[in-house]
Amino acid sequence: MAVKVIAFVTVKEGEEKAFEAAADVCVAASRAEPGVLYYDLWREAEGERRYVFNELYTDQAAVQTHMGSDHFKAFGMVARDLATGRPTIIVTNPINVAD
Repeated sequence: MAVKVIAFVTVKEGEEKAFEAAADVCVAASRAEPGVLYYDLWREAEGERRYVFNELYTDQAAVQTHMGSDHFKAFGMVARDLATGRPTIIVTNPINVAD
């Protein structure tokens, strides 16, 4: 069953460019992972320092593979110093999803 993950990260003032640069590496590598249907990064239009990762995986095993990947771990180490706190992560399962 597909798994959608949405993660919100608020970045410290002045650290936006550093966060985006580190995220670019993680996003590119994540998109190449088997089982990743999409992996996108958005920036909140108002407030300007909250970022939204919008991810879709084929199944829970793909999520676990992603979380164990070197690029995800490396990004996590960098992001924790740039973020104001821990991310808010929402994991969802499909109920009524268009093909």
